[in-house]
Amino acid sequence: MPNFVLAYHGKPNIETKEDGQKLMADWRAWMQGLGDAVVDPGKPVGMSKTILTDGTVADNGGSNPLMGFTVIQADTIEAAIELAKPCPHVTCGGSIEVAEAMDMEM
Repeated sequence: MPNFVLAYHGKPNIETKEDGQKLMADWRAWMQGLGDAVVDPGKPVGMSKTILTDGTVADNGGSNPLMGFTVIQADTIEAAIELAKPCPHVTCGGSIEVAEAMDMEM
């Protein structure tokens, strides 16, 4: 079964401590609901820097910075999207990029 990377973009809209606590509770419930589909629960990430084609480095990850990632397995990308849709990151103002992790010999 193929693996898919869920790349979380955009900063969640959290205005109060209670909003943050609710988001974390919703996140844990969503993650537990994924069950055996979770290959790597991933991690949030800090501020990013982008290396441009001319070699210069830009701060803050551009207009849609990476916030974290998770790796799941699913039969198809459509199935992976259905697993990702209920993620609380989307309902609080973020977006999720879904892409197959391609096996490749290095």
